Amino acid sequence: MTEKELFDEWPERYDQWFTTPIGKMVKNFEAELIHELLNPRPEEKVLDAGCGTGIFTLDFLTAGAHVVGLDRSGPMLSLAVKKTAGYPFFTVRGDMLHLPFKDNSFGKAVSVTALEFIADAQSAVDELFRVTRPGGYVVVATLNSLSPWGVRRKAKTQSGQKHILENASFRSPDELLACSHFKGVAKTAIHFQKDADPDQAMKIEHLGRSHRLDTGAFVAVRWEKP
Repeated sequence: MTEKELFDEWPERYDQWFTTPIGKMVKNFEAELIHELLNPRPEEKVLDAGCGTGIFTLDFLTAGAHVVGLDRSGPMLSLAVKKTAGYPFFTVRGDMLHLPFKDNSFGKAVSVTALEFIADAQSAVDELFRVTRPGGYVVVATLNSLSPWGVRRKAKTQSGQKHILENASFRSPDELLACSHFKGVAKTAIHFQKDADPDQAMKIEHLGRSHRLDTGAFVAVRWEKP
């Protein structure tokens, strides 16, 4: 099964997890970090590369941005369109390694949990820089290889268990920063475990943020294009 076919079968399951108590908390903390780094502005043109079902896209739209969502999966994009009805959202089926846009087409570019499925991460980041205007931000977020979540996923794969992320490449904050020769800033979120009590998870998250730990399950990097 190809990567595209895999995600064609997964849009509803992907969204359903974020409706669970811990899933809602994870999404809120991840969205908070992405918003902090991307800072989408009203009427700003933003590329959401690997937008999937629009889980994070809707946040950019409600901030007033005009968003182009790119993804390889038609079913994922169809669900994103339904979710963002009434907003200035436009979809394109395409590959992050070969973005079908001219140079300097967007004020900002963002990609959330898509780079895990691209072996040549540097080329994908280079493409995001190419289509972003000078002075704009490129923000990329992935699962963190230093986190307990990443360690468990790797162990699960090595044991032969089948799961959605078995072929994913997790990266540390430093590895993600190294995807561009420009200087960037990295931050992590989701310092609690998947089975944590929601109240306790909130305390653990705030503690991890205050100590600026680099082991959160979600790592996001921002670069500014010169």
